[in-house]
Amino acid sequence: MQERGILFVGPGVEVYEGMVVGEHSRDNDLDVNVVREKKMTNMRASTADDAIRLVPYRTLNLEQAIEFIADDEFVEVTPKSLRLRKKILQQNKRPKRWEKAGQALQ
Repeated sequence: MQERGILFVGPGVEVYEGMVVGEHSRDNDLDVNVVREKKMTNMRASTADDAIRLVPYRTLNLEQAIEFIADDEFVEVTPKSLRLRKKILQQNKRPKRWEKAGQALQ
């Protein structure tokens, strides 16, 4: 996932649907399943021997999280964690980007 943007959660952290786990390199939202592992094939690429550079994840404090969220997101604050999440957790119930633009024109 690190090729697509900056991660906010580290390995081993429990995630749930609707949780914001990173910032996409473009300005749109990207729904991904970070729990599913990448399927390994029997075919080897010529670049398979290249070293994989893992970038450390970025932790946000409360002020940074509040500045980061969009209109359709919340900051969840608990005694043990600070999480970003969507207002509507289920991806299929969230309005699409083009629906928002259509409503703005009306």
